[in-house]
Amino acid sequence: MNAYNQNKSVSVIMVGTGGYGHYYTNVLIKEYYRGLIDLKAAVEPFPENSSHTPWFLKQSIPVFPTLEEAFKDGIRADLVIISSPLHYHVPQSILALEQGSHVLCDKPVASTIQDAQKLIAAKNKKGLHVLVGYQWSFSSAIQALKRDIQKGSFGKPVRIKTLCLWPRGFDYYSRNDWAGKIKDKEGKWILDSPANNAMAHFLHNLLYLLGEEKDSAALPVSIEAETYKAYDIQNFDTVASRMLVSEGTELLFYASHSIRNRSDPMFKLEFEKATVTYGEDSKSIVSKDPKGQIISDYGDPESEDQFKKFYDSIKVIKGLKSAACSLQAAFPHTLAVNGIQDSVPQAPSFPASFIEHSNTGERLWVKELGETLYSCYLNSCLPSEKGIEWAEKGKQMDMKTYTFFPGGRPQNQKKEK
Repeated sequence: MNAYNQNKSVSVIMVGTGGYGHYYTNVLIKEYYRGLIDLKAAVEPFPENSSHTPWFLKQSIPVFPTLEEAFKDGIRADLVIISSPLHYHVPQSILALEQGSHVLCDKPVASTIQDAQKLIAAKNKKGLHVLVGYQWSFSSAIQALKRDIQKGSFGKPVRIKTLCLWPRGFDYYSRNDWAGKIKDKEGKWILDSPANNAMAHFLHNLLYLLGEEKDSAALPVSIEAETYKAYDIQNFDTVASRMLVSEGTELLFYASHSIRNRSDPMFKLEFEKATVTYGEDSKSIVSKDPKGQIISDYGDPESEDQFKKFYDSIKVIKGLKSAACSLQAAFPHTLAVNGIQDSVPQAPSFPASFIEHSNTGERLWVKELGETLYSCYLNSCLPSEKGIEWAEKGKQMDMKTYTFFPGGRPQNQKKEK
């Protein structure tokens, strides 16, 4: 792992140059010119839609439709960066490992925990790094906060919660063939949702902060969820969920795309001897004692370059730094998402009488949904517990022996008595 020349450029294959991959590629081009990386190839099935394709051709950097074809052509790299649709993350990561490459994979690492376990096995077999791009986990603010939590500076965690409300329009769900889908046309699990895509960072952040090690996250032991949809999609666009982790800490997660007004991520962490907040009053993580006196101000995790995950990954594979977010830190998020999905296998639709449309018709929202979810956040409850008219309680999921999605275990594996 330390065999890399610390001053030598790292060879890279970039998988996915459209969507979020467009911004990744901007960074890679900059670092290509600076000599930090040697960009060996790009993988893009629709190169005509990528603004970077002419640059690749001008630099004589090949563009392949699949990662398999890049490797068949003899391309090899120290690092494969994967920014493809989420249901490709595991097969592409495994393929990269098999060809001797470290991996930096965008979040989430997998759609199902059985796929995540396959990737873990492949990683362990090869002894290579798989870093996962939950960018808050790489931020100095979150790392400093986590160190203080680990040291017990605030006492035991009692309750932690987060809320994010990001409106999305019809174009969000029509931008590709997998948005809002539970499965693809071939029957492969996608599980695209606010919990597994746009707001995945913030659910993961709660689990990550309770991890006992720098590169770990807490495993949920029970989950109950409420999921709903206003858009005509397979999966949900709104979620409220309660989880418990091993020490009994309560974790609450609220997220929606079908609200009228935007509310950026906020969280509140309640400990025995302190409270930590972000986004409620200011864009800074602040810890306070029971009297309201500030203990520490950790800053804003959004203030750092979101591609710190890339720069840190380069340092990790050169042996200059320990991993902040690898598979073991990412796995609990996939487990949590699977539990949410199994708690409500088919999300109910909001009543039509509650749905309103924008004047221009580009999006819709549910009347007073944002206010309802914010009230639930403040009161640490789920919509059904407030007696909301449209609310439906999900199943309580025992996650302690959960090994397979859906249902917790393969159908041929009987539950132990």
